[in-house]
Amino acid sequence: MMMNRRAFSTALVAGAAATLLSSRGMAATSAPVKARNVVLAHGLFADGSCWTEVIARLQATGLNATAVQNPLTTLPEAVAAVTRVLDRQDGPTVLVGHSFSGMLVTEAGVHPNVSALVYVAARAPDAGEDYTALAKTFPTPPASAGIVFDGDEGRLSEAAFLSDFAGDLPEAKAKVLYAVQQPFQKALLTGKTTQAAWRSKPSWYAVSTEDRTINPDLERFMAKRMGAKTIEVKASHLSLISHPDEITRLILEAAGQNME
Repeated sequence: MMMNRRAFSTALVAGAAATLLSSRGMAATSAPVKARNVVLAHGLFADGSCWTEVIARLQATGLNATAVQNPLTTLPEAVAAVTRVLDRQDGPTVLVGHSFSGMLVTEAGVHPNVSALVYVAARAPDAGEDYTALAKTFPTPPASAGIVFDGDEGRLSEAAFLSDFAGDLPEAKAKVLYAVQQPFQKALLTGKTTQAAWRSKPSWYAVSTEDRTINPDLERFMAKRMGAKTIEVKASHLSLISHPDEITRLILEAAGQNME
């Protein structure tokens, strides 16, 4: 059967729109699945205790929250640590990642227990993407110059930690966080994700507008690319500590929970 010009044009536009939608992530537009579990992963220069402020607020709402202790050794080992925690959850779970652990959310987020993804000033690569190369297309953030290595073990200098990582925290509190900083292995930075959970799971993203560890415009680019529901927080890289209420509200939204 012949297709007239108008019908052909309509089909062409519809096909182009479908291609555009399939090339981006799943926007958090429909009502999220109600979840009672939240798994939180930390990034470089930190440990699981960085989620303490958020965990206390989540627990106050009746949610079950678990912080993963990221080994910061290799990407597969870090993903395995997240997967083991996800395996223990008893139903729909929101997977949350800060900073480097956005890599873990992107990879481990395909787990069947994961109902939604939340990125907090976090990396959000596509499958097989070279994140380092992507980051280089934006101005280098100041914290990068503060990374020091002892052989294959890396950490952030105290000066960089205080000014570029935790810049909006009281100095005394930032120094405590610096004291518990967990070093990472160089091998961790060479890993690439093999899949992108944000292409099939609804996603949320919190951009830190004053971030000096990941370029805020890079955060905006990744959030837009994945079609995430996005908020902007006037915060340093550690918005989860300096602005726990805003981050908690975003997680609650992803969990389909009523917010006061």
